[in-house]
Amino acid sequence: MYLSSDRINQLNRIHRINLMNSITGIKPVLLVGTISKNKIPNISIFNSVVHISSNPSLIGFFVRDNKSVRRDTLSNIISTHVYTLNHINSDFIHNAHATSAKLNSEISEFEYCGLEEEYIENFSAPFCLKSNIKLGLFLKEIVDLECSESKLVVGEINHVIINDDFINNDYSIDLQKSNSISSGGLNNYYQNLNFVSLPYIKSH
Repeated sequence: MYLSSDRINQLNRIHRINLMNSITGIKPVLLVGTISKNKIPNISIFNSVVHISSNPSLIGFFVRDNKSVRRDTLSNIISTHVYTLNHINSDFIHNAHATSAKLNSEISEFEYCGLEEEYIENFSAPFCLKSNIKLGLFLKEIVDLECSESKLVVGEINHVIINDDFINNDYSIDLQKSNSISSGGLNNYYQNLNFVSLPYIKSH
């Protein structure tokens, strides 16, 4: 199959969404935990999380900012400047997928989707209790994209909660042991299997 730009533009809306969301291959899918000014906890699934920098420890994720659709995750981050990223394990994938539902802002997605919150001292954003890898972040920057109704939310990692068994000797994370799930598109999920570990290539 060959698709020109004209042919891509002629695809029906759902086919185009499915194609473009899966065409980059398997990618991380995480739950973003936030809390509103009214102390309503929120959790929502995102497959647009990207590593930005190791020093400082920056991670970003993209969020649509269509003015006609309420974005509680973005609003909560803007108002509180804190949020969490939580890996999804295979044993609660259905609960995690359910967080994509559009709910009234006064309803807790945690409660609606059968997930339990976890909090740590001096950090107001909720973690997902069942998650095997959890990150607490402070908002650093929000970047507007001129070519799309999207924003890049950049946060600095200040808290990492992870079982020691998931960390290799070189401090890389074994995503197979942690049972972390990845996604291909909007509703297809994959388990991570370690195929091969190759040495770091030094420049000459």
